[in-house]
Amino acid sequence: MRLRALLDTEALGLRLLGGEDELDRSVRGVMTTDLRDPSRYLSGGELVLTGLAWRRDASDSEPFVRLLTNAGVAGLAAGEAELGAVPDDLVEACLRNRLPLFAVNETVAFATITEHVVRQVSGERAGDLAAVVDRHRRLMTSGPAGGGPEVVLDLLTSDLDLRAWVLSPTGRQIAGAGEALPPRVGARLAGLHLAATRTGRPGPHPAEVDGTAYSLFPIRNTGRAALPVPSPDVRESVLSDWLLAVAADAGDWPAARLDLLQGVTQLIAVERDRRDAARAVRRRLAQEVLELVQTGAAPAEIAARLRVAAPVLLPGLGTAPHWQVVVARVEWTREEAQPAGRAAQAVLEEILVDPAVTGPDSADRIAVAYAGEEAVALVPLTALASRPPEEGGASAESADQDQPEAALHADALLDTVREPLSAGLGDDGRLTLGVSAAVHSAEGLRGALEEARHARRVAAARPGAVCAAGHHELASHVLLLPFVPDDVRRAFTARLLDPLRDYDRRHRAELIETLEAFLDCDGSWTRCAARLHLHVNTLRYRVGRIEQLTGRDLSRLEDKLDFFLALRMS
Repeated sequence: MRLRALLDTEALGLRLLGGEDELDRSVRGVMTTDLRDPSRYLSGGELVLTGLAWRRDASDSEPFVRLLTNAGVAGLAAGEAELGAVPDDLVEACLRNRLPLFAVNETVAFATITEHVVRQVSGERAGDLAAVVDRHRRLMTSGPAGGGPEVVLDLLTSDLDLRAWVLSPTGRQIAGAGEALPPRVGARLAGLHLAATRTGRPGPHPAEVDGTAYSLFPIRNTGRAALPVPSPDVRESVLSDWLLAVAADAGDWPAARLDLLQGVTQLIAVERDRRDAARAVRRRLAQEVLELVQTGAAPAEIAARLRVAAPVLLPGLGTAPHWQVVVARVEWTREEAQPAGRAAQAVLEEILVDPAVTGPDSADRIAVAYAGEEAVALVPLTALASRPPEEGGASAESADQDQPEAALHADALLDTVREPLSAGLGDDGRLTLGVSAAVHSAEGLRGALEEARHARRVAAARPGAVCAAGHHELASHVLLLPFVPDDVRRAFTARLLDPLRDYDRRHRAELIETLEAFLDCDGSWTRCAARLHLHVNTLRYRVGRIEQLTGRDLSRLEDKLDFFLALRMS
């Protein structure tokens, strides 16, 4: 389609501000952005929609327009909702660079323009293939009649024989056509996608899992409802973007079919923006409660705020009998990296979604706020009552007696997301997580916040890109072990365990294994001998050898404790 055709469509509310001689340019797509440098996401021929959030002063217009011109975009449309009239400096920059400029009336949503352009361009380029996108414009509507992403994915399957799924950055299925993607496959695809995105290569990204070829299309979250002032660093946005996984090798696809799938991702991105817009209310409520808790507000004031928030956080359920606090932090080793609180917020919102529930609205009772590098979630446990203990709740052995059955357990939160998130963080990023005990009233929230923060610091002292710790570890020796200096740790373990390791290497005596089993059996000769399938006399001989080599006495509590700590630190 031509730019001129956009002016002829009254419903789009476009007003030409400059570039009348360039209106015969062809439009190949549309992109909504407020990035200061969106060039990495442009391939040429796009109509760029912007709310002007990138503009701080008049000097920003010329560099922004020059980047668009060098990328070969067809035109620029600036919204009037934020700043009112389009600034003169932007009009002049577009005139100098011969870039057609339109003003978008504040009553017109960018989604309306996106739908129109995608529909028209797909119709011209892909013929009957693009009819899939056209016939599924219901994706742009809300309510029961809309159908969501499943609508367009269903017809990709029925009309084009393409099986496709929309996945979160952790591999959780948000939408799909027909048979659900196995969680293990989804997590693997998400990890491959995040690793490829970290390299800066444009999609689609080829992937193969269990002998099946997939093509992975990024779904950029850059619309008006995206996280405010998105970072241009892909290492921060990669942790929040959705992806479209298609069970096919797109390497030999014609341009028309690739354009069609790109149009589908744009439609799904609009749905993503709508979901984030709805989530903004919960984020604001969480921010207000968090500020009250951190500033030491009276419990009665916090309780009153929670009662006001209950209809949004707990629709139809009233108030929560218990709350937990979860703290997350994303950190980058690069000194120039910006605070990653928004990235931590997006990741924490995804981690806290019940893995047994699919769909874009499955996180509608999770409230996450952020400040600086830290994200904090207030989790009403009634929202998780259906989660099986092995998938998110504490097990019978690990849960405290006074904890509700649905309480979150730190390790279980990361079971299914560790692989993809590690790929997204690469070798220069870390995610650490801390989980508090459950509290039953507003009086306990401040203590729960501090408990979650302490637990996160314990997790941060551990090796690995993705680590978590729970409240139960704050009353255990494991709280102390991560903070022992490395040189002290090495010297302590070497003094106690190196003689046993050397002996095992020379004689294959399995003294280390024997020591671990003996301590695990609380010094019981019969239970330890049964576990190791040894005669008690053989066990006594091995323990005697351990005592002889180390000069310690395993009948003494102090020596048992030293061996126990050495094994834990080794």
